[in-house]
Amino acid sequence: MVERVEAEKLSKQTATKVWSVREFCRRQHLCQEEERRLTRLFGGFATSSELLHNAKRAPRWRY
Repeated sequence: MVERVEAEKLSKQTATKVWSVREFCRRQHLCQEEERRLTRLFGGFATSSELLHNAKRAPRWRY
């Protein structure tokens, strides 16, 4: 079934933000090993929710 969609009727807001895994890791200061793990898990792109919930970060202790 084919349905024609008019550009004016499309919503300008996106339901979810899709990130490049590489860009996300760069912005979150994640190591190369964590970037490789997330890339194997999701491929090149994933939603922000998936990335935030699956990223493992080392604790930053304050002394």
